Amino acid sequence: MKKAIIAILCCIGSIQISHAQASLPSAPKASPTKEEQELLDLSKSKWQWMANKSVDTLSGLFAENCVFVHMGGSWGKTQELNTIKGGFIWYKKAKVYGASVNIFGNTAILLNDIDLLAVVGSNEVVHAFMVTEVYLKEDGKWKMGSLTFSTLLRPVKMTK
Repeated sequence: MKKAIIAILCCIGSIQISHAQASLPSAPKASPTKEEQELLDLSKSKWQWMANKSVDTLSGLFAENCVFVHMGGSWGKTQELNTIKGGFIWYKKAKVYGASVNIFGNTAILLNDIDLLAVVGSNEVVHAFMVTEVYLKEDGKWKMGSLTFSTLLRPVKMTK
């Protein structure tokens, strides 16, 4: 009887822990909520807008005080848009292997496990990144507050 009670308590405890875990790109996919799917779709569109250098569309997505953290430095919205528009960094193709989103009220943190094919200066490069995107809901609309590229140690999976 004592063993059965301990087993039941362990089961209840593991269920509680599994529900408290953050959603990660490598975790098994649960069905996203409507709001989570909206953010995942927005992030996916953002990669295409960056590849197409659609700075007007991106300007509407980026909050005025949005910050960007790259391997070579960090800067704000205006410099990021000028960097994209001027071709200093061309986000040519992002291959997304996993994405997750965690929502905390009016703030969402989205992770993308990607390989990024980019042209930096005149050099084409491919890197594996975990990209952290922070979104803020303002007047019912999600705006990007931050985008950070963190280099992953895994090998690049993308074939050109």
